[in-house]
Amino acid sequence: MKRPLLALAVAAASLPAAAQFQKPEDAIKYRQSAFTVMANHFGRVAAMAQGRVPFDAKVAADNTAIVVTMSKLPYAGFGDGTDKGLPNRAKPEIWKEQAKFNDLAGKMQAEVAKLDAAARSGSLDAVKAAVGAVGGSCKACHDDYRAEKYSN
Repeated sequence: MKRPLLALAVAAASLPAAAQFQKPEDAIKYRQSAFTVMANHFGRVAAMAQGRVPFDAKVAADNTAIVVTMSKLPYAGFGDGTDKGLPNRAKPEIWKEQAKFNDLAGKMQAEVAKLDAAARSGSLDAVKAAVGAVGGSCKACHDDYRAEKYSN
């Protein structure tokens, strides 16, 4: 019974992004949810780096592991037809400048991987440096591709 489920999961993962969602609204909800979870767990680590909560190496490593996974998920939700629909903050430039948008996503993912390594090292100083770089990579994308207010 487990093999058919595994085969189904592998097949679903290999489908084009548009085929993974029945409606554009589903893709919008998916990407918004993925970004929300990623931001929540990154925020926990950032709070430690900023001294707002005590540093706990295990908690930092656990949260950055989630951030690593979540950093890969939202981009399937930016397919054709997902520029309109539910209220969201995605600017139309995302679909006009896909290469640049994807490049910024890749840079963020690379910085998140460095944060993961820093958190696993147990060094608060390393986490502080990596948190700043991740925040900068998020800001770089938000500056160009995230509206201040919800639209659509």
